[in-house]
Amino acid sequence: MKVLIIEDEKPAARRLSRMLAALKIEAEVLLHSVEESIQWFQENKHPDLIFLDIQLSDGLSFEIFEEIAVKSAIIFTTAYDEYALKAFKLNSIDYLLKPIDEEELKVAVAKFRSQQTIISDVNVKIEDIRKLLINPVGQRFKKRFTIKIGQHIKIIHVDEIECFYSENKATYIHTKENRSYLLDHSLEHWIGHLDPEVFSRVNRTFIVHVNAIKDIISYTNSRLKLILHSYSESEIIVSRERVKDFKNWID
Repeated sequence: MKVLIIEDEKPAARRLSRMLAALKIEAEVLLHSVEESIQWFQENKHPDLIFLDIQLSDGLSFEIFEEIAVKSAIIFTTAYDEYALKAFKLNSIDYLLKPIDEEELKVAVAKFRSQQTIISDVNVKIEDIRKLLINPVGQRFKKRFTIKIGQHIKIIHVDEIECFYSENKATYIHTKENRSYLLDHSLEHWIGHLDPEVFSRVNRTFIVHVNAIKDIISYTNSRLKLILHSYSESEIIVSRERVKDFKNWID
């Protein structure tokens, strides 16, 4: 059985490795970030089982599944609250609450061994859980943003926004006026505050407004290239794993 641990806290990863070794399970690989994990999955055969932390050093682990179609069973290792844990149960995904208890680990591994079932629709389950975590039922979507410019505060309404994008570890709004403004939080934070009927995250770097799309062009590896009305600083490519959802979104 091939086992992978994705955990950004090295002491926690080492502890989990020791606990698995006591169960005669050797974790062959330890990964610590979203970027590192994506690269590993692109270059290696996917494991039978993944122990997956949610909050990694460079973002939420859900971002891995936006780029890679992973076909492995997953046991989450998480410090999230009961609301999130209920979501895992509803989606039949095992979880372990940190700090991991030895008996709970034994039960989770035993359950996996008894099922020996590869989760083929993991991307759908991951997306459902992600939505529950970042966009709880009843949450109101943002209608406007306030941007501090020197001694002034500028109000930007969502209909004025073409896209959100990340660059050099910073996040920006780009408007119809072809201006970009720095934001305080990451794309992962803002996607949960935006109306999904209007905004869509097309890859790790961009969230686009549906009315900002000027043209859609077929691109390599079954991907799509988006042309916006004003933004032109870099290419906007819909990742292959998001193409189907993107087409459903614009339809």
